[in-house]
Amino acid sequence: MSQLRYKIVFDGSLMPDASLDGVKSNLASLFKSDLTRIDSLFGKGPIALKRDLAESEANQYLSVLQRAGARARKEPDLAAALSLLETDEEKAAIATPVEQASQSMDCPKCGHHQRAAAECSACGVIIEKYLARQALLAESAPAQATTRRPETQPSPYMPPRADIDPQAGQVGRLKANSFNGRIGRLRFLAWSLVLMAGFAVVFAALSAVTLVSETLGGILVIAASVGMLVISIQIGVQRLHDMGWTGWLWLLNLVPIVNSLFWIIMLVVPGSAGSNRFGPQPPPNSLAVNILAGLFLLLIAGGLLAMFASGFAILAILGLFFDQLVSGS
Repeated sequence: MSQLRYKIVFDGSLMPDASLDGVKSNLASLFKSDLTRIDSLFGKGPIALKRDLAESEANQYLSVLQRAGARARKEPDLAAALSLLETDEEKAAIATPVEQASQSMDCPKCGHHQRAAAECSACGVIIEKYLARQALLAESAPAQATTRRPETQPSPYMPPRADIDPQAGQVGRLKANSFNGRIGRLRFLAWSLVLMAGFAVVFAALSAVTLVSETLGGILVIAASVGMLVISIQIGVQRLHDMGWTGWLWLLNLVPIVNSLFWIIMLVVPGSAGSNRFGPQPPPNSLAVNILAGLFLLLIAGGLLAMFASGFAILAILGLFFDQLVSGS
């Protein structure tokens, strides 16, 4: 017996405290569509946004749509559930590759590939009626019949067919001592500054221990240094994840010259909009994160100015030295 399938139905109703313009904007972003097609979902009665879904998939779509402000509902998809056609699992158990190929089809209207059925699971068209209508049009316009191709552009009244992001609207959990998750540029700077300040305090405390026992103090200093390095790598990996890059690229920090340029790239390149393959987007930056990141940038700018000032001073001293040599000669 075929497993019950579901469809997601939307009639234009909104969730409490949701604005119409806001919901339309959210749906356009979720379906990666334009507002013109999203407008067609409102004021035209119930419309099936997605068909032939398992219950877990239907619950996932329903949750995301409700977070976007659309009051959608889950209903049994009788066209799929009561179909006399075998399910994919049943066919796979008994059908040969040739038989499986003959039991699949492409929708003549939208081109969607699916198992053989009377109705397209993507655009909802009744295939037999659509083909009959196309035949009538071909008879009434024979001059166009030779050049007319099956429709590939969806009707403006069709619901969007793009898959939605199940993690839309969610934010990831922050955890500094982890190789998983994502952090943005400012949080990367803030956490790095806190890590360096914490290590400076720990190192100062361990220096006092070294005065009592050099062996114990040395062991503790090495352990603290290793711990700081591991946490620093974890922070860098999360920053790379935010850009959609693999954490293994952190190893470029071990290459001389390249490491300086790569650190600038990690500081400049923005993170991925929304979720990516490494998880949902990080939480918004707090006031403390903004202050610490700004302080770190000031320290970097001060260090660069001090370096340039030192370089100019050395050049000036060398210039005076050579000038005296030339004058003395």
